[in-house]
Amino acid sequence: MEYSDSDRLYKFFDGAVSVRVFDKPEHAYCFEASFRPDHPLASSLFSRKPPLHFHPYQDEQIKVLSGQLIVDVEGQEHRLSPNDAELRVRRWAHHRLRPSMDDPEKVEIRALVTGQKSSQLFREDVLFLENWYRYQDDIVMNKKKVELLQILAMFDAGGTYLSFPTWIPFGKTISRITGIVLGRWLGGMLGYQPFYREWSTDWNLACLKMESSNFQKRFANRARTE
Repeated sequence: MEYSDSDRLYKFFDGAVSVRVFDKPEHAYCFEASFRPDHPLASSLFSRKPPLHFHPYQDEQIKVLSGQLIVDVEGQEHRLSPNDAELRVRRWAHHRLRPSMDDPEKVEIRALVTGQKSSQLFREDVLFLENWYRYQDDIVMNKKKVELLQILAMFDAGGTYLSFPTWIPFGKTISRITGIVLGRWLGGMLGYQPFYREWSTDWNLACLKMESSNFQKRFANRARTE
C-alpha cells in the first residue's frame, strides 16, 4: 500500500495498536492494522482472544504484510505471514483475528484488511470500526466497565454478530435476533448508542443510520459538536 496525507491514522491502547484507513471506494473499508508486540501492554492485550463473530452481509479479506497473524475461521486456525496469500473470510463464517506473540524478535505485525461493499445500512464500515476500537480503548485505558448491551448495539449497527456455540441449533439466526432485540431495541431504550459523536468522523452518516431505527433516532442530533 502507498501511504498519503489523506490517510486517517488512529492509535489505540497507548500506541500498542494503530490503524491506518485508506480511501478505497471499491471497498466498504480498507485499513492497515499494526500491532506492536514490544509494547508494555502487548502481553495483556494480545494474549486475550477476541470474541468470535460473523458478518452476514460482507466478505472480508486479510493479507499479512509483516510478522504473523492468527485468524480463526470456522474452528480452523490459520497462522498467516507475508509469504501467505490473502485469506478471504466468507460472509456468515465464524472468525476472529489476533496477533501472534511467538516471535522472539517481536517484529511489528501489520495486516491489510478490506471489506466487501454492501447495500445494507447497518454494515461493517469505518464508522463502526472507529466506535468499536475507541470503546475498547476506553475500557482498557480508562478502566471503564464492559457492558454487553453496548457491545451488542455497536455490533448490530456494524452488521456484526457474536458467535454462539456451534451446538446451538440455528445459532446464527438466534445471534442476529439477539443483536437486534437486545442491542438495537432494548439498548436503544436504555440509552446505549451504536455511535458516539466524539468517536465518529462522519457524524452525519452515524445520524442517518440511527434515524432508521425508532429506538435509536433520539441519539441522531446533527447539531451536536461535543
